[in-house]
Amino acid sequence: MFGIGKKWERELESAADTLVTADTLAFGGVGIAGTLLPVTEAYHQVAATLDDHPEEVRRQLDRVLADGTPAGRAYAATLLERIDPAAARAAWTSLRDDPSEFTTFVGCVMDRETIGNYATQRLAAA
Repeated sequence: MFGIGKKWERELESAADTLVTADTLAFGGVGIAGTLLPVTEAYHQVAATLDDHPEEVRRQLDRVLADGTPAGRAYAATLLERIDPAAARAAWTSLRDDPSEFTTFVGCVMDRETIGNYATQRLAAA
């Protein structure tokens, strides 16, 4: 029923929903003004919930990994690194052959990347 549950649970689920549909990967502000994209805010919302509610965050990250866009799966695997490095490595490994593309932003620089290439870079950096 609508309205049932704790506020943090609703906010976490909403943030995870945003990650599921993410089309851009940006961990900080973008553009000259350094604007935070809604998806970046959702990423930070999930990250802020990690310490207090790791089990629920993990459940939501598993959902994003299963149902998300390439950018959403990249966000989820990145967050998973903080609570279960072995599971994150498995997620990155499963993504490394995926040719699906997404948009990335680092500051003012916009680019396109495949999730497979991004996963390979994350695995190499670990």
